[in-house]
Amino acid sequence: MLALLKQERFLLIALAVALLVYPLEHSLLAAGRMAALVTAGVLVLTIVLASMRVAHHAENLAEKVGDPYGSMILTLSAVLVEVVILGIMISHAPSPTLVRDTIYAAVMLDLNGILGLAALIGGFKHGEQPYNNDSGRTYVVMILTAMGISMVVPEFIPRRHWEAYSVFTIGAMLMLYGVFLRMQVGPHSYFFSYSYPEKKKKTVTAPRHEGSRGQSIALLVTGIVLIGALAEVMSKSLDAGLEGAAAPPVLAAILVAAISASPEILTALRAALANRMQSVVNIALGASLSTVILTVPVMEGLALYSGQPFQMAMSPVQTVMVFITLVVAAINLGDGETNAIEGMTHFVLFATFVMLSCLGL
Repeated sequence: MLALLKQERFLLIALAVALLVYPLEHSLLAAGRMAALVTAGVLVLTIVLASMRVAHHAENLAEKVGDPYGSMILTLSAVLVEVVILGIMISHAPSPTLVRDTIYAAVMLDLNGILGLAALIGGFKHGEQPYNNDSGRTYVVMILTAMGISMVVPEFIPRRHWEAYSVFTIGAMLMLYGVFLRMQVGPHSYFFSYSYPEKKKKTVTAPRHEGSRGQSIALLVTGIVLIGALAEVMSKSLDAGLEGAAAPPVLAAILVAAISASPEILTALRAALANRMQSVVNIALGASLSTVILTVPVMEGLALYSGQPFQMAMSPVQTVMVFITLVVAAINLGDGETNAIEGMTHFVLFATFVMLSCLGL
């Protein structure tokens, strides 16, 4: 028991911080801008610590159940965090573009940030890294379809028809996800896996205690819940700290996307360094796809329930960036191998996204 508590010290720190900040929330928010920003910074650091344990337990599950199930658990957990945070933020401070900007930021972070950085550092270490190119093609075409239906076409839908199109969008996303899930865990699961040559295992004198599958799941869920709870107070602190400041309008969306993707970043980078590019592809592209086809129907349902539509149509700059990203991804992921050059192309696109966000575009 003592060993388990020592291993999960980051989750215990997150729990302690949550128990501390919730009773003091109103006092911290009323203490001024600097106090709010310091609180937000502490909470961000705590979320990062908790995400490290979430990534660790996701890796344990991936090893126990194998791909694509392990990667799917991680991406679904990240989407759940994203939906919870979005719902909380919208309920406190309604924003018609927050959902759209968050999904856009998540796709940029997953496809260009995670995939780009992983392919870059993995390419420098291992050269060309193989994976199943069926997965890359499948992910890209589904992301393009989902984003086109839910975030491009709405620009041309008259406001009087938004409810009907929202219902259609929910149905379309659920159908896409149903087929995708059947392929991922059913007879076409080989699309999302790759057979790596077995390596000789070194003799380990003191094996780590990784726990059972049930324990890993329980701790993974606990970490996700703690991240969501901390993110709620963090979002309020950030709003109070940045009120009246000249911060980029999409900062909140980027932060939500980064929080939901934080467990995936560490896992993807470790997989790239271990020459397991298939896991990187499953995580980065699977997270992007899951973000669109799961976040959109939940938030559209919330819009229908409240009677207030969200602005789901991307801006012209966002549309161009998504189009370039998906074209580059389709080309790079078409040959079954990644390298440092391909990683750099995506990472430069991610840097462009950050620059555009800083400019308020």
